[in-house]
Amino acid sequence: MTDLKFDANGLIPAIVQDHYTKKVLMLAYMNAESLDITIKEGKTCFYSRSRQELWRKGATSGNFQNVVSIRTDCDKDTLLIDVIKEGPACHTGSETCFFNEIVESNDEAFSYEGLYEMLLGRKINKKEGSYTTYLFEKGIDKILKKVGEECTEVIIGAKGGDKAETVYEIADLLYHITVLMIEMGISLDEVTAELAKRHIVDHKVKQEKMQ
Repeated sequence: MTDLKFDANGLIPAIVQDHYTKKVLMLAYMNAESLDITIKEGKTCFYSRSRQELWRKGATSGNFQNVVSIRTDCDKDTLLIDVIKEGPACHTGSETCFFNEIVESNDEAFSYEGLYEMLLGRKINKKEGSYTTYLFEKGIDKILKKVGEECTEVIIGAKGGDKAETVYEIADLLYHITVLMIEMGISLDEVTAELAKRHIVDHKVKQEKMQ
């Protein structure tokens, strides 16, 4: 920590991103003390420039950020912190603080979150001729049958050693699993929270073994 470049006020900017999606969640500042607390406690702690005091993320909201890694840029004057979040990052309730568009591309990049929202829309506002709508109309038994079929296709592709085919079948499987999630009312956050819970347990076990 001695070679980090804090500014004249003893602060360094910290960019926080989601460990799983790599989405930028927020930008805050740390001083040497808050960084030390973050490293020791494994949860983000920042320094408030407006209040002139330390603040632990989630202390009042419960929206903690469990630290996975802390890196610095080439100049060592900015931190990049990977976290597994427990709840939204922004005080407004948004998942990220960066939600106000200034310039927006007409070409929307693909994301799994975007796929989920699109498939959810097919369930709420049914579209004639849509395969997704067809699955929702047929119900849980049909969806489960397709999930089972796609699992088999993944196994066949992998056993045959065909990488391209396996990738194709995994994409099909993920699509049908997502349809199943929506049919059962399972959100992405619930699955992410379950994965995060397991990761935290594994991380604690590793730390205990190292002690």
